Amino acid sequence: MPIDQTLKQPEAKPVAEQVVIAAFDFDGTLTQRDTLMPFLASGLGWPRFLLALLVCSPWLAAFALRLMPNHVAKQKLLQVTLHNKTTAQVDDWTNRWLDQSLPGQLRSWSMARLGEHQQAGHCCVLVSASPDIYLKRVARQLGFDALLCTEMASESGRLTGLMTTPNCHGEQKVLRLKAWMAERFGVNGGAEVVYAYGDTSGDKPMLRMAKHAFYRGKPWQA
Repeated sequence: MPIDQTLKQPEAKPVAEQVVIAAFDFDGTLTQRDTLMPFLASGLGWPRFLLALLVCSPWLAAFALRLMPNHVAKQKLLQVTLHNKTTAQVDDWTNRWLDQSLPGQLRSWSMARLGEHQQAGHCCVLVSASPDIYLKRVARQLGFDALLCTEMASESGRLTGLMTTPNCHGEQKVLRLKAWMAERFGVNGGAEVVYAYGDTSGDKPMLRMAKHAFYRGKPWQA
C-alpha cells in the first residue's frame, strides 16, 4: 500500500503559492479518548475481547512497565484480535462503530478547528497510530484530504493481524508527513506544516514541525 492515502485531491496550486497543512492526531485530540480498544471490544464482543487481553497480558504488562516498546505490544494485540478476520467482517464492525460510538466521542473544540481549516482551504491531514481498518472511513467522513496511519496487511480478503508500516507514533509521524509532503507536493511545492494538533508525548515530534502547535487544546511551544 503506498504511503500516500489521499482521500480527495485538492485542486492543483501554482508552485509559488504556499500550501498550508493542518495535521491532526486522532485519539484524544479529535476524540475524547483512545479508540482502538473500544473498536476491538465492539467488534469482538466483550467476552472475546477480554480473552484476547488475557492472552496478550504478558506483552501489555511489559509495555506498561516500560520493558517493551509500544509497537511490539500493539502488534501482539492486533495479531491476536484481527488475525483471519475477513475484511467484510471488519467493515461491519466499522459501520456499527461509526454509527453508534464515534459521534459521541468527537471533541467540539477540535472539530471546530478542523472546520475552520477546511473553510480556509487548508490541506487537512489525519496522522494517527490507530489502524487504517477503520480510520480510512473516519478520514473520509470527517473530510480530511489525506490519511497517514498504521496500515494493516490482508491476504485473500482476510486480515493477517500484521502491520505493513511501522506504528505511526512519535518520530514516525514526522517521517510519514515529510514523505507524504515530498510525494504530494514535491521538494519545491511550497507545502508547509503550519498547524498541528496533538495530546500526548507521541505527538510532540509532529507539533515541533508546525508554526502553530496545539497540545490538548492549548497553544504549545517546544
